[in-house]
Parts: sequence; C-alpha cells; structure tokens
Amino acid sequence: MSQVQSTNYGALVIRLSFGTILVAHGLLKLMVFTMAGTVAYFESLGLPAITAYLTVFGEIAGGSAILLGLYTRLAALLSLPILIGALWAHSGNAWVFSSEGGGWEFPLLLVILAVGVALQGNGTFAVGKLSFIDSFIPQPLKG
Repeated sequence: MSQVQSTNYGALVIRLSFGTILVAHGLLKLMVFTMAGTVAYFESLGLPAITAYLTVFGEIAGGSAILLGLYTRLAALLSLPILIGALWAHSGNAWVFSSEGGGWEFPLLLVILAVGVALQGNGTFAVGKLSFIDSFIPQPLKG
C-alpha cells in the first residue's frame, strides 16, 4: 500500500468517526433529552434558545456531510463553534469526561478532530461536492 493510499484511508477513518460522533450527539439532544430539554439546558447556561436549535441542526447536518465526505473541510470548520461551545460548557468540570457533569477531555478531543478533518479533507470514498452548490464554496474548502 502506498503512502498516499494509507493517508487517504486514515482520513476516511477519522472522517467517519468524527461524523458519527456529531450525528449521534445531535440525535441524543433531539431524541433522548428532547428539544425542550436541550433548550432548557442551553438556557440554564445563559444561552438563547436559538443556540440549542442551531447546535442540533449543526451536529446532524454537519455530521452527515462529514460522513458522506461532502464539503468535509467546510463542515468540519463550521462544527468548531459548536465544539468550542461544548468545551466551554464543560470547562468548569474536571478533566476526565466521566466526572460529574462531564469533564472537558472529550470536547477538547472533538475540537482537535474537527481541526484534523478540516486539514486532511475527505480521504477516500467521499461524495466530494454537489454541482448545484459547488460554485458557492471557496476552493480551499471543497476537499
């Protein structure tokens, strides 16, 4: 296996893992905690209700795009405000995520994964782009 192939497969594994986590967290907020519960939690942090809706949408839509390899760099970059917000929400807790209230190690890992996916791009087995919106996406963010 050549170096290029192993790099592409590595990017695929990271991309699929990261996309799966984003979708799972969005669905958890929607289906387990319910949208009303998620809104209440965000408001308890002093955030407006709209941030809860945008977070759930961003996690599900962005995670799905990343899973498909559809504008992966852009989707990973757009996930950063959500992930940095999660890091902020857990920053007062201990390091380990199993701590009461959830620590900040896992949100930090997700921030790092988002940056890694944004730098690596799609990897192999990716949709890549959709012609009807491709002209709206800056060239460096298309991969």
